[in-house]
Amino acid sequence: MQPPSTSKLSFFFSDHHRWLLQHIQRYLRNHADAEDTAADTFCQLLTARVDPDGIEQPRAYLSTIARRLIFDRHRRRKLELAYLERLSLLPEALAPSPEEQALLIEALVAIDRAIDGLPMPVKAAFLYSQLDGLSYVEIARKLELSERTVSRYMKQALRQCYLSEGAL
Repeated sequence: MQPPSTSKLSFFFSDHHRWLLQHIQRYLRNHADAEDTAADTFCQLLTARVDPDGIEQPRAYLSTIARRLIFDRHRRRKLELAYLERLSLLPEALAPSPEEQALLIEALVAIDRAIDGLPMPVKAAFLYSQLDGLSYVEIARKLELSERTVSRYMKQALRQCYLSEGAL
């Protein structure tokens, strides 16, 4: 596929950026986050190598991408907050450094992205195993499942992670 010309993309950006920024800001109520999300939206357009002339409804197209990005941002923040809350329960001597925290949050976001779309019990089994270090027997007891089902769920989650490895 031939990438669209730079001038087409420039015109598309200038025609729709202001509208998109205002549209996103209504949801986020934070100008800096809205600017980041608008930029990410256009980056996704560039990455996908979409010809702007082929987009029949540009605002609908851009708002769909932006909504997904907003949802991802919200989910990522919830994940970060849950992680930081859990860290606050650790004794100070065991708490990771700010650099380690940033790396761990990045890894958690990548894992979350990798297992996105899996049924909740499969995600739960995987996370109990990988993050909490529970055995299959302990997971089975906690989720009220058979050990065989936990094993099947783990295979499903690991397969999903393997298949999404290129996206990580």
